[in-house]
This record gives sequence, structure tokens and C-alpha cells, in this order.
Amino acid sequence: MSGFQWRGRNARGQLVNGHVEADSSDAVAEQLMRLDITPIEIQEAEAGSQSAGNSLRTRLGLDRPGVNDLILFTRQMYTLTKAGVPLIRGLNNVAESTRNPVLRQAIEDLVDALESGRELADGLAQNPRVFPNMFVSIVRVGEGSGNLEQSFLQLNGYLELERDFRARLKQALRYPAMVIVAMVIAVAILMVWVIPVFANFFARHDAELPLPTRIIVATSEFTSEWWWLVLLAIGALLFAFRYWIGTENGRYRWDRIKLRLPVIGKILFEGTMARFARSFSMTYRSGVPLIQGLTLVSKAVENEYIGQAVNDMRTGIERGESLSRTAAATGLFSSLVLQMISIGEETGDVDTMLTETAEYYEREVDYDLDNLSALIEPILLVFLAVLVLIMALGVFLPMWDVGRAALG
Repeated sequence: MSGFQWRGRNARGQLVNGHVEADSSDAVAEQLMRLDITPIEIQEAEAGSQSAGNSLRTRLGLDRPGVNDLILFTRQMYTLTKAGVPLIRGLNNVAESTRNPVLRQAIEDLVDALESGRELADGLAQNPRVFPNMFVSIVRVGEGSGNLEQSFLQLNGYLELERDFRARLKQALRYPAMVIVAMVIAVAILMVWVIPVFANFFARHDAELPLPTRIIVATSEFTSEWWWLVLLAIGALLFAFRYWIGTENGRYRWDRIKLRLPVIGKILFEGTMARFARSFSMTYRSGVPLIQGLTLVSKAVENEYIGQAVNDMRTGIERGESLSRTAAATGLFSSLVLQMISIGEETGDVDTMLTETAEYYEREVDYDLDNLSALIEPILLVFLAVLVLIMALGVFLPMWDVGRAALG
């Protein structure tokens, strides 16, 4: 008997793994099926230990497929389904051309699921970290209605818009981030190398230092002597912050705080509203039931605060209230957007009105991103001016006092 490392999903769909002794991989599969576990991967122990490095990278999220990988996948699947290529053969070709190892493994798992008689959506649902719930639901609706190629086309368009928004936001924030990093480096250089020179100068002349200078010198001495402790403290704070936002309450509070930040908060809010309207429009147009669609959208907005408001909308609709009334109760939407949703309900064209809503917010985001640098520059200049003023008062005023004492 040989040792086998296996990975599979239990009856609840949770990913499980373990080690078992058996005569062959088929025997392992039979044993797992008796335990109501669907095997995904079965390898001999040596081969399993060989992939430990890849498993670590996967757990750290370093190999997780990005938006571009999913865009390429949906584009390929749209082309294959539209051309009438059999799914299994098409997916095998897609897997061979996929560079991302996690996505390739997910496609191979999908092929295995199809070969075992399962539906395409169920195969996608095996890898929730690769294919989100919304992705699976849209495919499920398309699979049931016979419009699978349209589902992949809609997903492709949605993902492309999402990628473009993230790219624009990163580009707009690149310059302010570079300026802030440069300022931090400059202050660190002053504290570690420049200020000690002035401190020695003042000590040799036995000058009486004002309070700002004593604070600056004390800060410099502490930084120079305990720089490693400063770095550890910064690392500990970052770790504590990541742990805090990893909790349910911390994530909710941080997502709410982000939307109230000066300048950038407005852009994040508008971007989240655009994502809400765009994803809601897509699920509505695809035929996903309204309650289920709102549940999916609450997760797709990637903001727990907005997601909670969307869940409140779902609760209101479950009680029999209209979509426009529940949207108004959240207090998140502008009067123009609420009017558009109300008109969509009256005319039976909600998905078109939601698309118009998304385009409205996207135009607002584009305008704000174009003017972001102009809005942030005054704030950075004021901060830099205050920093220079503090350094000037703390360093040069004592030098003038020493100079006057020497001349006297």
C-alpha cells in the first residue's frame, strides 16, 4: 500500500484534504465517495510533498487569478460556446493556454466535474476563490435558459469595466502616493542623519533650546537609537490593522470610514455605487431572481457598509416593498438615481435604468479622477509647508540665538 495525499469537497461544498493509505488512487476515490466527499486531486505522498511550495503560494494568495485572467477566460468561453464547440473539448484547450496555475487547476477541476455528469455552474462553484458567486449564478441562469454565450459576454463586459475603473483609480493615486512616500523618506533622513549634526552643534555651544527644538532633537535621538523598534512598531501596527479589517466588525467600520475620507472618499463611494448598479443590472437582465440577485450584489460591491445597505434592500423587498422605496430607505442614493429606479419599475425596464445609473456614477468618477491631482496637491502643499515651518522653527531659531550670542 502507498500513501496518497488527497483534496476534495464535502457535502457542504467545503474544501477538505488529508492523507490515506491505499492500493491505488481509484481505491482512494472510492473511499472518499463513501464518505460523501467529492475528490478533486489525489496524488502519491511524494508528489504531494513536491507541491508544498505551490500550496503555500496559493494559501498566501500569490497565485490567485486576477481580473485580466477572468476576462480572458470569459472571452474564450464566449467564443467557444458561440461557435458550438463541445464544452469539455473547449475547456481542455482553454486549460492548455492558461498561464495562471490556480486558474488552470480550476478549469481542470471543471472538466472533471463535467465528465462526471455535473452541470457547468456546479463545476464552477467548486472553486469559489476563483469564480465568485455572481459569476456562478450568471452562468447557471444562462445554462438553464440556453443563452450560455450571452452570460459569458455579459460577464466579460462587466469584468472589463471593473478592470478599467481599478486602473484609473490606481493611476490617479500614483502621483499623490509617490509624493507622500518621498516626504516620509525625507523626514526619516532628516531625523537620522541631519538633526544629530545640529544637536551636536547646539551641545558644543551650550545653547538653551526652545521647546520645538527639544522635541525635534529628542525625536531624532530616539529614532537614531531605536530605529529597529520603530520599524517593529510600524510592522505591528500594520499587522494589527490587517487583523482588525479581517474581522467582520472591523471590515464594516473600515469600509464605512473609507467612504468618509477627504477627497478620495467621494470617489470610492461613487465607484462603489457604479459597481452596485452595474452588477445589479447584469443579474437582473440575466434573469437571476431579485432576492438572489441582491444577495449576490451585496458581496460584489466589495464594501461591507454598502453591502449591508443592499441586504437591507433585500429584506424590504422580501416584506413586499418596492425596489425604489427600499433604495430610498438606505439613504445612499441621490434623488436622480431614485427617480431613475422608480421610472424603471413603472416601465418594467429596471435593468436599463440601472445601467443608466451605473453610467451616471462612472461619469462622476471619471470627472473626479481627472481632477484628483488638482484637489490633492493643495493638501500636500499645506502639509509640506507645515513640516518645513516646524523644521525651520526648531532648527534655525536656535542657530540665530547662538549667532547673536557669539556677536554679542
